[in-house]
Amino acid sequence: MIGNRIFPNAALADPAIIEAFRASATAIISDNLERLPGAVGLRPFHKMDGVMVGTALTVRVPAGDNLLIHKALDQMQPGYVLVVDGEGHENRALVGEIMTSIGASRGAVGFVINGSIRDAGALAQNPFPCFARSAVHRGPYKNGPGEINVPVSIGDFVIEPGDIVVGDEDGVVAFPQSIAAELLKGVRAQEAKEAEIMKSIADGTYKGAYGKPAGPAA
Repeated sequence: MIGNRIFPNAALADPAIIEAFRASATAIISDNLERLPGAVGLRPFHKMDGVMVGTALTVRVPAGDNLLIHKALDQMQPGYVLVVDGEGHENRALVGEIMTSIGASRGAVGFVINGSIRDAGALAQNPFPCFARSAVHRGPYKNGPGEINVPVSIGDFVIEPGDIVVGDEDGVVAFPQSIAAELLKGVRAQEAKEAEIMKSIADGTYKGAYGKPAGPAA
């Protein structure tokens, strides 16, 4: 059951870590998280212009109601990604052009919405990151209740306040700040390995996934 709880924002992640992950794809990050954590079913509605990386400011609201999202925007500070659990409800939009503009003006890194958005045409022309399930013209209720900076769920994937959130063309992943440095090592190692693979494909020396010469299927 959703209550009426509002907690302070979690500490921002180290700016150096944030910048390091800005050069990484969600697919490779996901691979190094055992391909398990990830917000399935979300897609970008904005004009793609690089990777979204920031610290989670979470909101939990009833289906189709955005009252506490407005309150969360009052707490918005530079460096945070607004992550909203709207129960995956797609019949009413939780945010649109006005609310994303408010968020951007207050330093939000982007929005992640487990639900619908509207003003899709305007958002598609704007590089401010906004990931959601769908778009619909119907507006939200503003009755409450809701909770800010509590664990939220996108499908079966839980995002905690303060988690690092990364989004690109393939979707959204998140992970605790406590594992970020070690995760980055694995990500960089895989990036280097994949660069070698792509080079070998280009120069004709690729030996196949298991080290055997590539050739016709048996």
